[in-house]
Amino acid sequence: MSETNELRIAVIGAGPAGVYSSDIFLRQLGKLGEELGLGTKARIDLFEKLPVPFGLVRYGVAPDHPSIKFIASALEKTLDNPDIRLYCDVEFGKDVTLDELLERYDAVLFATGAVEDKPLGLPGADLDGVYGAAKFVEWYDGYPTGAREWPLDAEEVAVIGGGNVAMDVARELMRNADDLKERTDIPDNVYEGIKANKAKTLHLFIRRGVAQAKFSVQELREMEKLPGVQLIINEDDFDLDDDTIEEAGKDKLTRQMVEELFAIREMAEDMEDDGDTDFEGNPADRKYYIHFNSAPVEVLGEDGKVKAIRVEKTTTSADGKMTRTGEFEEYPVQAVYHAIGYKPATAPGIAYDERRAHLANANGDGRITTEASGEGAQVRERLYATGWAKRGPVGLIGSTKSDALLIVTNMLEDLSKAAEGGRVAADRDPESIDRLLASRGVKPIDFAGWKKVDAFERAEGAKEGREHKKVIDPEQMRALAHA
Repeated sequence: MSETNELRIAVIGAGPAGVYSSDIFLRQLGKLGEELGLGTKARIDLFEKLPVPFGLVRYGVAPDHPSIKFIASALEKTLDNPDIRLYCDVEFGKDVTLDELLERYDAVLFATGAVEDKPLGLPGADLDGVYGAAKFVEWYDGYPTGAREWPLDAEEVAVIGGGNVAMDVARELMRNADDLKERTDIPDNVYEGIKANKAKTLHLFIRRGVAQAKFSVQELREMEKLPGVQLIINEDDFDLDDDTIEEAGKDKLTRQMVEELFAIREMAEDMEDDGDTDFEGNPADRKYYIHFNSAPVEVLGEDGKVKAIRVEKTTTSADGKMTRTGEFEEYPVQAVYHAIGYKPATAPGIAYDERRAHLANANGDGRITTEASGEGAQVRERLYATGWAKRGPVGLIGSTKSDALLIVTNMLEDLSKAAEGGRVAADRDPESIDRLLASRGVKPIDFAGWKKVDAFERAEGAKEGREHKKVIDPEQMRALAHA
């Protein structure tokens, strides 16, 4: 047995939150380790239940986001570090337990993402043709255990939600398959599915007003450039009072979003004036309606299937308070997609805060607690959470960086106070985890294995003049990685 004196950290989840935290931990340890009495050496083992890394970047964001390839490239550079070891295809709670990790690591950091939708909670939500965004996103992103086919036979569809996921879902439902294939890494089944999509009319319903939506400017700009799609808005939605304009102006991102929405209003007017065209002035064969101050109240059905959606007009004050008006309208649709928030994953043996939808942690500082809240909530030593696991399903990918710095600072502070300079795991043999997994027949996919999958995807893409083409079958990923 070769015992080592480096700090040992286990991170659960190899998405942006887990990778950023690993990188920041090593950097901060390099800067502050000597001063804190920790030394400057650590080994971080990153455990991921899927056969490949990158989580949300690979499987949670629409494939046509131009910035995604840059983020994935940055994450990959971080993983190509001898002090970070990747263990993909290893599921926490099934292949390895919390006690087994605590025996071998000085601290365990949870950076698990979200896999489920928040329930819609409207009458008719259980009708055939009502879908949560998460499952649709899994389909078009080629999630290893996701659906391989998707029913896209509705000519009129509704999307509910005022955030970026709603925008992604709406955009993919209005997409031209050939345009999408040319620009992205979508697999063949997604291309064929979108090519056969019958959707001609889409209604996006946002409960609050123009100034209270949660869209990023990038999302709006992507919506503006959909070939064959005419954008249609309601002029009244843009009649903002002085207080609302003043309030929106206080926050830079909100101000930029509102300015972009007003640009979309002008674009929509031009599209109509030019004879129902798309952004390039070509005839549009699909219509995309954007409804603000519109709260869906019921999904109407017939023979168990969606036939319409009932929507109540609302008003929104400058402070974001929504008021219902009692005015209703019905829109004929055959499918309803709801993107009203995700529910981050639970973790076996860790308390969960159901109300805020994240792992229980002390005052949002990332230190895991025995229960969600109340006087009985005690901090559990050596256990931490970051990203959505810490704060719930809010914030963009960039938010995970600031999260990571806070959590890493707390981890280093706690480790410096622990006995023997934070080296508290009883089993310090660096090969111990490998032997444990091997004894269970678990074959982790490491960074070199991921690079084999990536090389294959690039070669397959090159055959079609594309940069990349996703492999979606987990067995194929394993065969490629272990070859």
